[in-house]
Amino acid sequence: MKIKEVRRIWDQAPHNAFTDLVRHKDRWWCVFREGKGHVSDHGKLRVITSPDSVTWESAALLTSATEDLRDAKLTTAPDGRFLLYGAGVDKRKKPQVLRSYVWTSDDGHRWSKGRAIGTVNDWLWRVTLHEGAYYSVGYGCGEVWRGVGKNTCRLYKSADGVTFEPMVDPFRSGDYSNESAIVFRPDKTALCLLRRDPDNGLLGTSAPPYTQWKWLDVGCRIGGPHMLLLPDGRLLAAVRLYDRKTRTSLCWIDAGTGKLTEALKLPSGGDTSYAGLVLHGGLLWVSYYSSHEKKTCIYLAVVEFGT
Repeated sequence: MKIKEVRRIWDQAPHNAFTDLVRHKDRWWCVFREGKGHVSDHGKLRVITSPDSVTWESAALLTSATEDLRDAKLTTAPDGRFLLYGAGVDKRKKPQVLRSYVWTSDDGHRWSKGRAIGTVNDWLWRVTLHEGAYYSVGYGCGEVWRGVGKNTCRLYKSADGVTFEPMVDPFRSGDYSNESAIVFRPDKTALCLLRRDPDNGLLGTSAPPYTQWKWLDVGCRIGGPHMLLLPDGRLLAAVRLYDRKTRTSLCWIDAGTGKLTEALKLPSGGDTSYAGLVLHGGLLWVSYYSSHEKKTCIYLAVVEFGT
């Protein structure tokens, strides 16, 4: 792989971070958090759009009077709707309380009110659509905020992308497993890339009905995981790597051993990661954030695959 081009696409807030990216209705759509810092009160979720990936404009700004909105993810439904998932943290309460939400939109500009999903203090991360059902790993935050340092993950399922119920509870327990990405192979096998702090990440594998999982150590600590299954069957991930200098990198994953191998470092450093990934026109399009140019900004990289 090699970088064809990379550009900064947004820097208007003091801190711009935690991205996702989709191509829908013949346009690019990117979502991220705007705030005063990596952790700050009253974060907002900004949706921007572009017809050509070069010129971007704001499509919407989602806000809350009482919560810090964080880590939005975009999904499109079969009927053409946008589904935007994120979390709201109410820091007025001690310990603080988190709710996961979904917002819906027909055009990317006008959004519904946020609808709470999942269990209180469960952070439903990236949502994946497979054969008419939506899957998401929700990780518990309440235990960590109370100082226990461990949590319980649940695997959630939804028929409509709006109403989620736990289908595997616990999914993992006894450690701090949290952020995740799920993909499905043509043979219906599910693969889950899971962050686990402060330990190495994990790769989980399961066959239908996805109630029993086997876990492999990926060989390093990761953050902000996202994962794609390429048309040729290879697994490609975007993660934050912590060895040497912190950076956002594209990595290959061996599904048989679980091992993660760095393939391409993106221009990044410091406060960075949380990528969106889209395959389009034979290229890989990657949204991410980074503070390597001092201010924490949103970037878009276009990556070519070698022959």
